Amino acid sequence: MFEQLERGAVPGFVSLLGQGDDVRVEAVGTTAIGGTEPLRRNTIFRISSMTKPIAAAATMSLFENGLLDLDEPLDRLVPELADRQVLLRLDGPVTETEPARRPLTTRDLLTLRMGFGFLMGDAPSYPILTAADEHGVRMGPPDPSMPLDPD
Repeated sequence: MFEQLERGAVPGFVSLLGQGDDVRVEAVGTTAIGGTEPLRRNTIFRISSMTKPIAAAATMSLFENGLLDLDEPLDRLVPELADRQVLLRLDGPVTETEPARRPLTTRDLLTLRMGFGFLMGDAPSYPILTAADEHGVRMGPPDPSMPLDPD
């Protein structure tokens, strides 16, 4: 990461490492490429693709403490995911579905096998893209230039 900072590829970074009560936080660099305002521990900024590793670490802590079974169906914990329907074909109409073959498990979520992903293509070729757009679901990499939604 220091190499990317020195090359100017990133303006700065914050790292956190903790074990038990020993927690260390480091903030290095500036808040913008070419900027002069230093990055601080309490600087608010957008981060991408960190939800999964943070949620995975918390989940594994629950597993290690015997509070969660990785292979238990999620139906009890997240009833909204019970009795899912899946597309018959990726390029088919969103109304052509069938019941999922089995319930989702915590292990599925940790290994990114939850059945929802990114589809890069033209909306007319993939009706699911049109439906996702109509429901405000963004499929694709995050756009850092877009403002954060306060809700």
